[in-house]
Amino acid sequence: MAFDIEMIKAVYNRMTERVDAARKMVGKPLTLAEKILYNHLWDGKTKHVFKRGVDYVDFAPDRIACQDATAQMALLQFMQAGKKKVAVPTTVHCDHLIQAKVGADKDLQNAINTSSEVFNFLGSVSNKYGIGFWKPGAGIIHQVVLENYAFPGGMMIGTDSHTVNAGGLGMIAIGVGGADAVDVMAGMAWELKFPKLIGIKLTGKLSGWTAPKDVILKVAGILTVKGGTGAIVEYFGEGAKAISATGKGTICNMGAEIGATTSTFGYDESIERYLRATGRTEIADEANKIAPYLTGDDEVYANPEQYFDEVIEINLSELKPYINGPFSPDLATAVGEVNAKATKNGWPLEVEWGLIGSCTNSSYEDLSRAASIAKQAVDNNIVAKAEFGINPGSEQVRYTAERDGLLEIFEDLDAKIFTNACGPCIGQWAREGADEQKKNSIIHSFNRNFSKRADGNPNTHAFVASPSMVAAVAISGRLDFNPMTDKLINRDGVEVMLEEPTGFELPPKGFDVKDPGYVAPIVDGSEIKIGVDTKSKRLQLLTPFEPIENEIEGAKLLIKAFGKCTTDHISMAGPWLRFRGHLDNISNNMLIGAVNAFNKETNKVKNQLTGEYGEVPDTARAYKKAGVYSIVVGDHNYGEGSSREHAAMEPRHLGVAAVIVKSFARIHETNLKKQGMLGLTFANESDYDLIKEDDTFNFVDLNEFAPEKQLTLEILHANGSKDTIKLNHTYNDNQIEWFKEGSALNLIKKQNK
Repeated sequence: MAFDIEMIKAVYNRMTERVDAARKMVGKPLTLAEKILYNHLWDGKTKHVFKRGVDYVDFAPDRIACQDATAQMALLQFMQAGKKKVAVPTTVHCDHLIQAKVGADKDLQNAINTSSEVFNFLGSVSNKYGIGFWKPGAGIIHQVVLENYAFPGGMMIGTDSHTVNAGGLGMIAIGVGGADAVDVMAGMAWELKFPKLIGIKLTGKLSGWTAPKDVILKVAGILTVKGGTGAIVEYFGEGAKAISATGKGTICNMGAEIGATTSTFGYDESIERYLRATGRTEIADEANKIAPYLTGDDEVYANPEQYFDEVIEINLSELKPYINGPFSPDLATAVGEVNAKATKNGWPLEVEWGLIGSCTNSSYEDLSRAASIAKQAVDNNIVAKAEFGINPGSEQVRYTAERDGLLEIFEDLDAKIFTNACGPCIGQWAREGADEQKKNSIIHSFNRNFSKRADGNPNTHAFVASPSMVAAVAISGRLDFNPMTDKLINRDGVEVMLEEPTGFELPPKGFDVKDPGYVAPIVDGSEIKIGVDTKSKRLQLLTPFEPIENEIEGAKLLIKAFGKCTTDHISMAGPWLRFRGHLDNISNNMLIGAVNAFNKETNKVKNQLTGEYGEVPDTARAYKKAGVYSIVVGDHNYGEGSSREHAAMEPRHLGVAAVIVKSFARIHETNLKKQGMLGLTFANESDYDLIKEDDTFNFVDLNEFAPEKQLTLEILHANGSKDTIKLNHTYNDNQIEWFKEGSALNLIKKQNK
């Protein structure tokens, strides 16, 4: 069925007029990204030509999607907004709180037993405020969205960084923090700096062992984890048209790993086929009526250098399969070159686990291609050297794959079929022996491979590859196995060469499912009462933040983070997910994964009030109790990774007034602003080196806080010396009001009144 078809028709009905007006205003042909952006302006038809990377613009997204870990805080905030119903179609998906351990049925029941309080809360709030609810086991948010809600030319935001997956169906889909989602739920405009545009021209055609995954693994190697920051990546060319819709989704999904605002593809026949196969024929029919408006103008793609800020060209016919990692998704190595790099860097060559699934690669096509490799092992009497774990993307994919015998093939290799949920991809994996912290290697088809992410072991070297390559490497048990040149030995001592993977873009017999796991909200939920036990360890009603003072004096350094500091370092997932709805409890994980620049240890910082060393959250609480603000200092791309706003709310809750870094990841910088904090960057990056362990800070001119005006910071050292430095910021007038009111939510409540 097609959800919200009248809303989609409305988007299409206004698109030709708005895009034509924008093209006339801009005075040149438009990219797909520009067409979608100009069609979703809050004020309607554009009256301005927006400067990329400069102008803040108000948008009106069509819909919102929230996963259960972030939905808790988003809905707790929305409950304070004083609204009776969400203003745009919204869904909640229960996929993060299910731990992978034994197998699907037992793991799902265990999650329901341990997290029923949270699931019931999310279900009740969804019912009350008109939100669609997807039960535990229904599937991973992004695969479910692709199958049910994504549509060409639409704009959606979601409380997960991999919301960008929906770009595979030609959307502008952007990961945001919960506070951004609350704005839109409450009927407010959503603000975004007008993005820069990166065009990636794909020529040729994928074949053999090369898969859509290898496109983004290659792009990540080119652009690095921050090369796409502030930009929308638009894929085009004959090579792009030849990729399946779910393959496009994979590529867009991992755009989060290059820091891109989002990624997208133009509407084409593969997207149309997917829409019809997933029961959305009506959307495909409507899209066909305005098809030229759902892709970039011909002139743009003919001369991309004139219309994009950066252009990359990749010949898919020459593209090799890649294995990226460890510890960073942009460390790209072509298959066949792994041995030399692994030997040089001391990476364990023995592979212990192969994991297939996650929101990135859990489609029917992904499973069928990987199953074609697994079947060769079964048919040729080959014993898999590594263990297998499979996470189907949705109940629809799982049911169809089981019907067609794909899961049975993996089970013949003793694979564990986990729940239709995120599982190991987000650290929800009870991996046996992980607590021993043994040095080892695993390979997976996920998107992120930061230290500790999959199993909590800092010595697990996680590598990212396509599902078919994961299957081949796991069967061989060797990281440096090259299925294009190397042979395997079966039980009988016979050499076997794996054939190239084969698969199905769409199920030959069509998709099928008995219970997709969807619960529609009642028409009028005004009588539903939402209760939260004050003694609960999982849920806690929010208390509005008090504004930070205009004069910050005597603030203490909490931690100077050394090197990479992602949202996983700031607010870990894994076992901490159970506290996502309880701000005070989850704040006990604040920055415990960050490396202290002064002793190179984690969760050990100096308390300037006592002179003793303690854990980061305890030290922050001590400063807060004493009425002293604290400061966090960081390196480049601070806050890279997940969209989790807890990484901003926890410091805010524990009295951190400012985060000062060399550069921010986009979502995290916005999250800090939304919570009424100061997110600042060094005007001179070398000033990072001036910060000492015993430093105290005074903000000299915070009372003059204004757009495009630097702030002055006085650094008082313990030896009596002093440095005065300049700090940059990207706050506009509205965002400064967030700071003055204590948070964006406080401002919304004030405006509502």
